[in-house]
Amino acid sequence: MLEIQVIRERAEDIQTAANRKGIAIDIAELLKVDDRRRAVRRETEELRAARNRGSKTVELLLRGGRLDEAGRAKRETAGLLAALKRSEEKHRELERQFQAMMLQVPNFISPDTPVGASDRDNAEVRRAGQLPVFEFEARSHVQLGDMLDIIDIPRGVKVGGTRQYVLKNGGLMLHRAVQQLALDLLIGKGFDILDVPVMVKEETMIATGFFPGNRDQSYAIQGEDKWLAGTSEVPLISYYGGEIVDLQEPKLLGAVSACYRSEVGSAGRDVQGLYRVHQFAKVEQVVICQANLPEALARLEELTANSEELLRLLELPYRVVAVCTGDLSQKNYKQYDIETWMPSRGNYGETHSASLLLDFQARRSNIRYRDENGKLKHAYTLNNTMAATPRLLIPLLENHQREDGSVYIPPALRPYMQGMEALSTAR
Repeated sequence: MLEIQVIRERAEDIQTAANRKGIAIDIAELLKVDDRRRAVRRETEELRAARNRGSKTVELLLRGGRLDEAGRAKRETAGLLAALKRSEEKHRELERQFQAMMLQVPNFISPDTPVGASDRDNAEVRRAGQLPVFEFEARSHVQLGDMLDIIDIPRGVKVGGTRQYVLKNGGLMLHRAVQQLALDLLIGKGFDILDVPVMVKEETMIATGFFPGNRDQSYAIQGEDKWLAGTSEVPLISYYGGEIVDLQEPKLLGAVSACYRSEVGSAGRDVQGLYRVHQFAKVEQVVICQANLPEALARLEELTANSEELLRLLELPYRVVAVCTGDLSQKNYKQYDIETWMPSRGNYGETHSASLLLDFQARRSNIRYRDENGKLKHAYTLNNTMAATPRLLIPLLENHQREDGSVYIPPALRPYMQGMEALSTAR
């Protein structure tokens, strides 16, 4: 969320950001609503003051025995009370309209964000690793999972419906091994590791910028004001919500959690296998730091580098792309995606997403700190996927497959896989 004064001062820039992000908000209309809201608020305050003066006058007249004058004053005060109630209701309606529009206002866009309409316009920043060359007909992760008896999609669908799956034996071990390797990397970099709730309040989803825009992507808990989070970014940011935080050193937070997404609007896309599923696990990185843009930009590079380090340890080829304006979410100022090579797709597929939000999220969540002069300021927040699995199993299985159907396990994962050097075909 942005301050209304900032919106007034930079209305044209914000309208451009909304247009480029595809957000239907009329900033000029928002400012008109704010003008009317302020005017009615002043009117309400004046009527309330007049009503209070009238009530005191009636009381004084009654004490003085001036009953006729008291009656006239009482009737005048009753008229003021009726006008006050109408003005209060009008102000409440304008306030509701104003707040709803404010929740639609997008964050600014960094000057170096590429302009584009969709993810097809994202700009490649760098590539790393060599694409595999197979001397046999390569198999998909679905085929490998079936051969190795480590992924069972039909029974997952039988139990939970579409886009569900079961990981078993080596599949589950690989799933957990990737998570633990990611967590250990973060611990080594000074992150505090948390186990967080994934069932969160609606106000928490709003405060972190996921609502109102992504409500249809989330699962509601029937009969409760609770939702299942699609990422532990939500509880990690909210952990410090409403607090004044000591940010002499930035807060580095990590969590591993189950995540749930409805994937509304993705029908027909990426429906095969493990790429786009309703339930998955994610190791998330969050940084809360002082409102210093150079520092925040450096932190964004660090978060991205953490994920790249993991991919190098997994011996996977990948590329980093700068996300364009049309693919940038409402809350993000700047974003990188990391895409890992997936042979069955014949292309790179997104596995990580790193974002800088400036103070947009902290304003909604009311996360503040005191600067060197003791002045309260809203913090900057950043986040990045460290590992999302089972999606990351797709490149792991497909890039490391062998002709006999076995799959090579990179050395970095072997301590978490009971020393296994490969997943071998089921007997």
